[in-house]
Amino acid sequence: MLALTCHGDKANPALVMIHGFLGSGADWTPLLPELTRYFYCICIDLPGHGNSPALSLDTPGFYRVAAEIHQSISALHINMYHLLGYSLGGRISLHIARQNSEQILSLHMESSHPGLTTASDKEVRLRNDKMWNSRLTSLNLNEFLNAWYQQGVFSELSVVARQALVEKRSKNSAQALQSIYLATSLAVQEDLSQLPNQISAPCHYYVGKDDSKFLALALNWQDQSSLTVHQFDRAGHNIHLAAANKFCQQLILQLTETPQ
Repeated sequence: MLALTCHGDKANPALVMIHGFLGSGADWTPLLPELTRYFYCICIDLPGHGNSPALSLDTPGFYRVAAEIHQSISALHINMYHLLGYSLGGRISLHIARQNSEQILSLHMESSHPGLTTASDKEVRLRNDKMWNSRLTSLNLNEFLNAWYQQGVFSELSVVARQALVEKRSKNSAQALQSIYLATSLAVQEDLSQLPNQISAPCHYYVGKDDSKFLALALNWQDQSSLTVHQFDRAGHNIHLAAANKFCQQLILQLTETPQ
């Protein structure tokens, strides 16, 4: 079983929350005081993160991780739930929704990729991810984290915010992170861009306007499917960190408009 924490009143609709790579379920803590007014929040630790064990995953490992999450939710006797995932957590949420569409009340993705479509793009991504995986092996974790958060997708972070993330993420185990990293690489993910057209649950996407790459991706995805995009000023890749209050308000608005 994966580690998780539950917050709020069990009588309320369930909201399952899945963090991104390097994070933990505790990343959602700033949102919980407001969210638990309306929802029973279940914050999952992905395999190899937080208090969850590392798993021996085949590649790709998305459906195995999705099944582990679904099993952990089912053990709480929760049959229907809203699903929120950030970055890697959003990509895994797509797989959960595909496997268990009849149990998903609504799907919410923050800064997540639906999947690459060309062999050349996948090849480039795999080379990049293998490079980062090698760094996980060769660098100490603080060195790896300092390099990781210098990537362009995190360019909106201030020096202070970047250092705070490095310190927070330094509690991870490099070996545990390696157990999931390549197995859930975007390079080995199938294209799930049509999933919003294939399930009955409403699908929402949250993107920061300062994250130009994912803003373009989101708007293109919206044009191709029944996906609703929500944009945020003065926010980059991690909206729930940069604009927690606005993100929370918009999320609650969409969740409460979904039939329970």
